[in-house]
Amino acid sequence: MQVSLPDEAATIELAQKLTKVVRAGDVVLLAGPLGAGKTSFARAFIRALSGDAGLTVPSPTFTLVQQYEAGEVTIWHYDLWRLQDHTALEELGWDEAQSGIVLVEWPDRLGPLMPEGALFVTLAHAGDGRVADLQGPDKFLRVAV
Repeated sequence: MQVSLPDEAATIELAQKLTKVVRAGDVVLLAGPLGAGKTSFARAFIRALSGDAGLTVPSPTFTLVQQYEAGEVTIWHYDLWRLQDHTALEELGWDEAQSGIVLVEWPDRLGPLMPEGALFVTLAHAGDGRVADLQGPDKFLRVAV
């Protein structure tokens, strides 16, 4: 399913909509080229889930993973751009993260750890805006419309 995102506000709105159905154990995979909006999407998603619109949400490009508390669930935000493959994920709490809500930028690095049932969001530049291609469970696709 493709969703047109004509501006940053539309990207934020899509992320906020998806938080309404995400639950512990869900994984959201964010793909796309540099500058396509993966971190903007993740930031809006985390802020909406935490209920704190002003929450500082830095890109985990160098730390590789950041954790946030959202009520009784932990949000794990991974940026795997600097990894060659999945082998370092055990040291980054990957197994523990599966009991929370997981966001992964650059999911192609997951290899055999790619979770089944994840929501795959591929962001791309489209004119002055973006387009998001969503693939995954119906519960996500229904709210994205």
